[in-house]
Amino acid sequence: MKKGKSSYHHGNLAESLLDAVDEIAGKFGLEAVTLRACAKLVGVSPSSAFRHYSDKRTLMTAFAARALVKLSAAMADAQETAANKNENAFAAVGLAYIEFALDNPAFFRAMWNDETIYATAENYVEAANSLSAHLKGGFADTIDDTDPNNFSSEELLAWSSVHGLANLFVDGPVGNGLSRANKLKMAKEMIAALMPAFEQVPAQS
Repeated sequence: MKKGKSSYHHGNLAESLLDAVDEIAGKFGLEAVTLRACAKLVGVSPSSAFRHYSDKRTLMTAFAARALVKLSAAMADAQETAANKNENAFAAVGLAYIEFALDNPAFFRAMWNDETIYATAENYVEAANSLSAHLKGGFADTIDDTDPNNFSSEELLAWSSVHGLANLFVDGPVGNGLSRANKLKMAKEMIAALMPAFEQVPAQS
């Protein structure tokens, strides 16, 4: 849903400016984002925006951190929902990762873009570590994991597969011209093709 000035909440200007990043990036690309443009979209003065974010890179760092948090939450929600419904949690988490990229391309592009963020900033490191813990922890607790501090070969296979397809959908040649539904059909088929690699890796309870 498109946001107009009236839909932004100036009581939480920092978050509203991040919403503006998403809107501008969704229309014109991340390179079009500036603090002044975000302030104008929200309906505040540039000086008000600069009180929250000292420069564009600080703004983009907060945006990337929020993206990491949202992706981590999407994976956790998918795992919990699948477990409650007695469905395949691994497939659900993998699909949730790809859906996140399709539905939030600006978030997806910003998450690991070291050229536009402060990768050592505390808020970013905390968010990145949280997502990493999900990925290292049996791919969001969907496959057996004996070492939550390191990536197993199964976890790397799972992550690289879903991230790779998500990237091909967002910025690559795969799925051009296809509807979201058809892209998700392709994603489900790829995840199903992965499943034999995990047949000997029992799902965690």
